[in-house]
Amino acid sequence: MPATSTVRAAVVQAASVAFDRERTVKKVGDLAADAARRGAQLVVFPEAFVPGYPWGEVRTTEEREGYWASAVPGPAVDALGEIARENGVYLVIGAIERDGGTLYCTVLFFAPTGRYLGKHRKLMPTGPERLIWGFGDGSTLPVFATEIGKLGAVICWENFMPLLRTAMYAKGIQLYCAPTADSRDSWLATVRHIACEGCCFVLSCNQFARRRDYPAAFATPFGDDPETVLSRGGSCIVDPSGSLLAGPDYEGETILLADLDLDEIARAKFDFDVVGHYARPDVFRLEVNERATPAVTGIAPAMSVETEEPANGGATTLVT
Repeated sequence: MPATSTVRAAVVQAASVAFDRERTVKKVGDLAADAARRGAQLVVFPEAFVPGYPWGEVRTTEEREGYWASAVPGPAVDALGEIARENGVYLVIGAIERDGGTLYCTVLFFAPTGRYLGKHRKLMPTGPERLIWGFGDGSTLPVFATEIGKLGAVICWENFMPLLRTAMYAKGIQLYCAPTADSRDSWLATVRHIACEGCCFVLSCNQFARRRDYPAAFATPFGDDPETVLSRGGSCIVDPSGSLLAGPDYEGETILLADLDLDEIARAKFDFDVVGHYARPDVFRLEVNERATPAVTGIAPAMSVETEEPANGGATTLVT
């Protein structure tokens, strides 16, 4: 059980300093500090915030090299952990992760001590995202039992996948983070439905970004007017009844805060527990494969010439 039944949560609706990892991380620090000064214990940032969502094709050699070089892991992970520690908050943030020759759309989790807790890789990149990002697997579907409640994340259109949602409900998720790049009117209906279905608090977080937030040379279908809105936000916080506690906001960069009474979860589940008394396992069953699914198994990793040990220790997890 969490140490407290009331949690102050913040969702940060802002734009990355697109493709500039260091400046974006500095902006994360400033925004997280602002949220913490306002009492936030949990701070959530949008999908792909570090180093930015690719609102374009990422086609040129320079763009590809830059996006690749700006991915994590690296010093930015340590810096994000330090931001969590300095502000005493749980930090949940979208980042582009590099592993081998592939980029993944990932969410990173940090404790108020600064400790890296783990990650979730997006299972299904959407549309043109598949030209840039790889597919995650079931080995990164965590729900963390923290002092403020059971914390996890589902990214953007993964939230349309009912079986994925069911797996998260079965893990007892209470603080359901939904970093996204979707600002359509229909998205609000989606997150309100999830809050009711899962009897959980949903923290939906999107960027508010204009063309000027991206390099002038970046090829985008939105044109070159610096004031053109690429993503209009729509971030919000929803309680287990589907009621809005904060947002949606479509006006600009902002930090939305709400006090979450976790006792509301038990009250909601008294009537409807989708993986409990309202389930019908005699009719419907879900099997979840949480094993890693590498393309090659049973082969030793590359050896380091200097140490004659496996490079990176053969690790496939994020190294902080």
